Amino acid sequence: MLFRKKIERSCAYCVHGTCLEDDTVLCCKKGVRTVTDKCFRFKYDPCKRIPLKAKPMDFSKYDNEDYSL
Repeated sequence: MLFRKKIERSCAYCVHGTCLEDDTVLCCKKGVRTVTDKCFRFKYDPCKRIPLKAKPMDFSKYDNEDYSL
């Protein structure tokens, strides 16, 4: 979930960080960091988190009889 209480600390989700490339973040407090780095100044920004895509529903187990009235 996006707003859960215990978020894993990562510079990619921090208010102070700005993503530069695939695995680098520019932190206004610590400079250039990797995405997996973390520090005690971490402050979570939910807008930077990209949620996982939902799995598509599997309708193959249903017949046409299930959809008829």
